[in-house]
Amino acid sequence: MKDGSPFVHPQALVETGSIGPETRIWAFAHVLDGAVIGRNCNIGDHCFIEGDVVIGDDVVVKNGVSIWAGVRIGDRVFIGPNAVFTNVLFPRAKIFPEKWEETLVEEGATIGANATVLCGNRVGRFAMIGAGSVVTRDVPDFNLVLGAPARSAGWVCRCGRKLSFRPHREDAPVLQAACACGLAFEKSDGAVRELLRHA
Repeated sequence: MKDGSPFVHPQALVETGSIGPETRIWAFAHVLDGAVIGRNCNIGDHCFIEGDVVIGDDVVVKNGVSIWAGVRIGDRVFIGPNAVFTNVLFPRAKIFPEKWEETLVEEGATIGANATVLCGNRVGRFAMIGAGSVVTRDVPDFNLVLGAPARSAGWVCRCGRKLSFRPHREDAPVLQAACACGLAFEKSDGAVRELLRHA
């Protein structure tokens, strides 16, 4: 990998040619033809990545993860050990849909260990899915969800710390939070957006 080329462990089975530079694919992983993996990713042991999967740059996929056709993963996503994605809502053996359901995991999101993400949902930017959770609906940007089915349990910063929102003014419906890392956020109408860095 000194020249920036991808590293594929001798005991991995990689059938795609679309792997970005500096990406590492470890033992017993199987990546099917048609999958696209970005640069500087880490694909752990015993992962399965089907064709028609797109993985962005700087993504970490821990051991034992299954990613099926139709899943789109943004840059800098973390996927914990044994997490699972699905791509059909009503599965039957030997019955194949015309098109796989699409699942979007946006930039910077975290999928905890042993979590399941049901197809057709969007996991928002920098959202965090707790370990063992089952995602059955969209998760907003910066939202922390826990449980089966997963429910909102608060909001998190880009750095992963939980945010504590307070009214900006006594009469204001908009809430604000400042994180120790230097970022600030605003919450209104059930959505969180990032503000300019505070001093």
